[in-house]
Amino acid sequence: MEVKLEDIDTPFLWVDLDIMEDNISSLSSFFKSKNLDWRPHVKGIKTPEIAQKIINSGAIGVTCAKLSEAEVMVSGGVESILIANQIVGSKKIERLCALSNDAEIITAVDDAGVVQMMNQIAQQKSVNLNVLIEINIGMNRAGITQIKDLLNLCQLIDELDHINFLGFMAWEGHAAGMEDSPYKREAIEASMKLLKVALSECKQNGFHPKIISGGGSGTYLICADYGLHTEIQAGGAVFTDSAYHLWGTLTTPSIFVRSVVTSRPDPSRIITDSGWKSLPCWVVDPIPKNVDGCNSVRMSSEHGILNLDQENTDIRPGDFIDFQVGYGDSTVFLHQKLHGVRNGELESIWDIAGRGKVF
Repeated sequence: MEVKLEDIDTPFLWVDLDIMEDNISSLSSFFKSKNLDWRPHVKGIKTPEIAQKIINSGAIGVTCAKLSEAEVMVSGGVESILIANQIVGSKKIERLCALSNDAEIITAVDDAGVVQMMNQIAQQKSVNLNVLIEINIGMNRAGITQIKDLLNLCQLIDELDHINFLGFMAWEGHAAGMEDSPYKREAIEASMKLLKVALSECKQNGFHPKIISGGGSGTYLICADYGLHTEIQAGGAVFTDSAYHLWGTLTTPSIFVRSVVTSRPDPSRIITDSGWKSLPCWVVDPIPKNVDGCNSVRMSSEHGILNLDQENTDIRPGDFIDFQVGYGDSTVFLHQKLHGVRNGELESIWDIAGRGKVF
């Protein structure tokens, strides 16, 4: 039996396929014009079918946040993955070794002890593990800050038989959430200067990277011009939620949650069935697309509350409201299915296979 869009119960997550595909094409063309490889982060996409669409449009692979997310992507046919995170502990390293038999897997490292354990387990499993050394360029999260520590780790990896040094990862994520302004450009420029110095020191000491990975949807338009990266990880711009649109992407919002009006307690307030369990407001507020005069959106656990500038009695219980998602990374993982819509018609229903893959 054919399922129609109006048959899907609310709240549900949907993507406008025409817009998303235009976004993918636009991003792919941009990176080709800059002679950069594109390895989009799928921590907010979580759907192997969309990852394959991106790869078919020119991406060299994907970036994942967690090992379990990478396992899902490999099961979905993705053949090249960067895990932009440190894989620590024997259990995870053994899983990493197993996954490396099925696809090209690269992971971030920043600690000598962890690298030595990786080498030991890789030797036991008869595999080689590919790594990028993470450099801290201002975000002050993971990554090596001191040049001497960076050179020491490069030297250690060079001496290990089962660790392949491929290059560096550096992420200017502290600048991603800034709206485009001189301050944002100054922050990114400062990060690129740190990266340039680190790369120069490494090359002078005989360590020549094949890959320099970084850049995100909130920064790629600026950092791509510095000529330091070989690949860019921008993935949020594929969907382009309200946050990334605010932060300066040239792509168009394509990801929405459909809700139903459940109550009209007064003419200037609308209640929907989308609370923060399906439509969070944690980074940027969702935007109701077919409600004029909405001045604020609030969420409790199971209710959305829309306050209006003026009275409106046309919208009634049972009417649908589509919300442009505020931040995809904190929304997509709340849903089990993603519905692909084209010209108002339901075309695809995908399992969000990366949901809950945080280990």
